[in-house]
Amino acid sequence: MKKRCKNQKDENFPVAGRLIKSSLRPLVNAYYRAARYCDDIADAPDLSARQKLAKLSEAEDIFLGYRKEVPDELLFLSGLRREFRDELLDTSLFTDLLTAFRQDSRGHVYETWEQLLEYCRYSAAPVGRFMLAIHDENLSTYLPSGVLCTVLQIANHIQDIKYDAVMQNRIYLPSELMEKYQVTAEDLQKDKSSPGLKKLIAEITFRLSKMLKDAELLPPITRSLRLRMQICVILSLTNIMLKKLNRKDVLRKEVKLSKIDWIRAVISGIFRALFTKTKISRTAI
Repeated sequence: MKKRCKNQKDENFPVAGRLIKSSLRPLVNAYYRAARYCDDIADAPDLSARQKLAKLSEAEDIFLGYRKEVPDELLFLSGLRREFRDELLDTSLFTDLLTAFRQDSRGHVYETWEQLLEYCRYSAAPVGRFMLAIHDENLSTYLPSGVLCTVLQIANHIQDIKYDAVMQNRIYLPSELMEKYQVTAEDLQKDKSSPGLKKLIAEITFRLSKMLKDAELLPPITRSLRLRMQICVILSLTNIMLKKLNRKDVLRKEVKLSKIDWIRAVISGIFRALFTKTKISRTAI
């Protein structure tokens, strides 16, 4: 199994697509670049936990403006700080991500479902809040956005179960569920899912499907039509992915979205966004 080198186009649900207003794309791309840089540090197989934490602290210090001398290759972090300042964005939209990357670097073990959700509060929810903030959306959108981002994050963990176990020695499945279905760490590295692992994944996808219903409250309270379109497309893609994860064996072959899945999701998502009645005034703060 080879190490992955992801870029923005490789993501199942890319944050910067054609639905985003062109004037916002440079900021979104800068945010994504900084997040990817730090994520790659946490995933680097040739770095010790201490080295990873040191590099993440360096990135945070540069972003927050605590370092006068910045290496040329990290100037993009200073640039992101200036953009955050110009747009009056809260620095937690980036620094919260670093909390999650530090947990990844330490090899944190998640004992309960609640602990995994708490991890997603830092690893996924900030991205949704960032997108809402740059579109000047109402704070009421943050809660359902956090739910949607959490569902996306955990679905991604399910997709990458084998890769994370083999290449990162990392498990995002809660220990309580692994014990419930008698799933071991070794089971995650096999070429075929055990009956217990299949039942475990079925329970998680069931939970995520229920959570997704809460996330569906987001489009009606999103003022930006472009952003509402993107959210609706993501909701459609997520529904498709959860069904695939429930139906296919994630250890046999990587579960991915097909071009047909994308076409269906884009068409249905855009139509849904266009015909969604907004429940919040466009002048609301």
